[in-house]
Amino acid sequence: MTQARTRSPGLLGRLFGAKAQQPPKAEFIPVRVNSRDFVRSRPLDVREHGFDEPLMFAVLAMVLWGLVMVYSATIALPDSPRFANYSASHFLIRHLVAMFIGLVAGVLAFQVPMVKWEKHANNLFVMALVLLVLVLIPFIGKGVNGAQRWISLGVLNFQPSELAKLAVVLYASSYMVRKMAVRENFMRAIAPMGVAIALTGVLLLAEPDMGAFLVIVVIAMGILFLGGVNAKVFVLLSTLIVGAFAAMVWLSDWRRARIFAYLDPWSEEHALGKGYQLSHSLIAFSRGELFGVGLGGSVEKLSWLPEAHTDFLMAVLGEEFGLLGVLVVIGVFMWMTRRIVQIGRQAIALDQVFSGLVAQGVGLWIGFQAFINIGVNLGALPTKGLTLPLMSYGGSAILLNLVALAVVLRIDYENRQLMRGGRS
Repeated sequence: MTQARTRSPGLLGRLFGAKAQQPPKAEFIPVRVNSRDFVRSRPLDVREHGFDEPLMFAVLAMVLWGLVMVYSATIALPDSPRFANYSASHFLIRHLVAMFIGLVAGVLAFQVPMVKWEKHANNLFVMALVLLVLVLIPFIGKGVNGAQRWISLGVLNFQPSELAKLAVVLYASSYMVRKMAVRENFMRAIAPMGVAIALTGVLLLAEPDMGAFLVIVVIAMGILFLGGVNAKVFVLLSTLIVGAFAAMVWLSDWRRARIFAYLDPWSEEHALGKGYQLSHSLIAFSRGELFGVGLGGSVEKLSWLPEAHTDFLMAVLGEEFGLLGVLVVIGVFMWMTRRIVQIGRQAIALDQVFSGLVAQGVGLWIGFQAFINIGVNLGALPTKGLTLPLMSYGGSAILLNLVALAVVLRIDYENRQLMRGGRS
């Protein structure tokens, strides 16, 4: 019996459409662990709607909470001479615009079938590389605080490194699907990917943006591992990469100074230098105690803590909402990451390997970047310029985060269609 091709309804149609017929319950589904072996795994529930509503609402809740925190962290910035010409709502309005653009782009991204994302993965990666080159050209790239990472588009400053993260997720997933038969051969499977990531790294380090490069390397390595690369080769490659990052830090005076400041931020040498941000971030958390000083009550955001609305938004949140608020944020990011990885595993179980690797790559991206940002704010990790996904101020970051998560919702939608007996 032939099955009719299932068309993708719009997002609003899925929200308010008629109830879908529930599939028969299955106790276990097979999950491929290599080319021949299978293990048993419990299937995810196929719910009434065609996408994961709890994940969507969690994303929207974090975005809205981030909007509140960005306004709280920036409302007093006009008191500083650096931002004297800005209104109190300047950053709020720009963040709202970025959110609106990101939500529209996310709805559009949800409409694109995964087969098209796979078809154009290489083109998107090349486009990201071109933009990484353009941002380094004078009068095209915009410099801030000594780093040239942005291209001004009027309504927002676009950061090509954020597009590169999504492009690497798609490219690496497509690459592993194409190289699945030779994935244990270093020269045929791993070396070409290494060259592509190295080229990306050279362009990112020229900005410089070591934080984005670190995230991209973790995404690529994670997808290689999940794609079934030989374990011995993976360990060797990981060791080489860790050594390369250690060498980059040690050979760079200002990066090395950050490490020393991280180890002792309260010393006289570092407290007013490289350890200034970290020391004031720790002061913010200490003031928050268990329940916080209340929304809007932060003192550290009053020109004491630099970049309070971007890299150190979590410190302001910790001061105003206390340990309880910090634990809620950590818990939501942990749940989101786990849920995204589950969607990826479900796709692989349904023999949609590209979709599964993409979902798991997005999970690595969101989870790892949140881990780094929160760790830096808490003083558990050396200072690194990475924003908190979905919450920190930054137009291109919000835009690409929402597009990536819309792709994950699309993967979940196609999973549910396949489990109902239709086609993606």
